[in-house]
Amino acid sequence: MMAFSATSRFIALTPGEPAGVGPDLCVRLAHENLSALPVVVADPGLLERRAALLGLPLRLQAFDPEDPPLSHQAGDLMVVPILLSARERPGHLDVENAPYVLEALRTAVTLCQDGWAGALVTGPVHKGIINDAGVPFSGHTEFLAELTGAEVVVMMLAIPGLRVALATTHLPLSRVAAELSCDRLLAVLRVLHHDLVRRFRLLRPRILVCGLNPHAGEGGHLGREEIEVIEPVLNLLRAEGMDLVGPLPADTAFTPERLAGAAAVLTMYHDQGLPVLKHLGFGRAVNVTLGLPIVRTSVDHGTALDLAGSGRVHHGSMVAAFALAQELAW
Repeated sequence: MMAFSATSRFIALTPGEPAGVGPDLCVRLAHENLSALPVVVADPGLLERRAALLGLPLRLQAFDPEDPPLSHQAGDLMVVPILLSARERPGHLDVENAPYVLEALRTAVTLCQDGWAGALVTGPVHKGIINDAGVPFSGHTEFLAELTGAEVVVMMLAIPGLRVALATTHLPLSRVAAELSCDRLLAVLRVLHHDLVRRFRLLRPRILVCGLNPHAGEGGHLGREEIEVIEPVLNLLRAEGMDLVGPLPADTAFTPERLAGAAAVLTMYHDQGLPVLKHLGFGRAVNVTLGLPIVRTSVDHGTALDLAGSGRVHHGSMVAAFALAQELAW
C-alpha cells in the first residue's frame, strides 16, 4: 500500500450519527476554503440527501489516493462508501444504523493507520443508541483507544488561548474519586505533557492541575485526594522536569492571572473544566484525543437531533477541528 505523502494532505472525516447534524457539518465543510483534502467515510446517499435538504450543491467522487484532485474545490467531497443499514430520518434515531457508525470509525482509523490519511476528524455520535444496539460504548475517546491499542488516552478540548484536559472522562461523578489513583494520574500527565511537546510543539509546557475537592481539599478538611494522590504525583513529575502548578482550587484556576503562560489545565473530571471552556468558546472549540498513535480531533458538541437537516446548524467547530487536525498532522 502506498505510504502517506504530506503533499497529498488527506484527512479522514466521519459524520457520526446519521440522524444528527454530522452529515450537515460535512456538507457545509465541503464549501469551505480548505488546503487539506477531506475524505468522508460515509454513505454517499446520506450525504447527497442532506445536501439536498440544505439546498447546497455537492459533488461526490470515490476516494482514489493515486489520482487525487490537485486542490479542494468548494462543494466537492471524496468518499469511502460505507452503506447505511436503514435509510436515515433526520432527527430520528434508528438502532439499526449503530453498526454503520462504528464501521465508519473503524474504516477511518484504518485509513490513518495504513498511511492513507494524516488525521481523523469525527462528527458527533449518539452513545445511547449504540448502547441500545447491544454494543457497550462510552464515547469516541475510549473506542478509538481500543481500536488503536493505546494504553492511556487523554481527552482535551481547546480554543484559542485555553486548553482543558481531563484526568477522567465519561464517568458517573460517584466513581471519579476511586478512579484517581496515583498510577492513573501519572499516566495522564505524562501523555498530556508528551503530546503538548510532540503535537503542539511546546518546548516546556506549564500545566495547571486542579484539585478534586472544593478549595483543593482545604488541607484535608474537605477531602484527602489532594494530599494522598495529587500532590505526590506532581512532586514526582516535577523531579522529572515537568512544569506543574497545583493542586489548585478549580474555582480560581481559570482566572486570567493563573492562565497567563499556561499551556493547559488538567481537571479531575468532565464537568470541572469543560463548562468554563465551552462558555468561552462553544461552537469553535475542538476536542483532541491525546495519546493515540494517530491525530484525532472532533467537534465540541453532540448530535443536535432537532437541528439535523434544518439549515440552522453552525459548523464553526467542524471547521476548527479540521484546521487543528491539519496543523497537528503536519
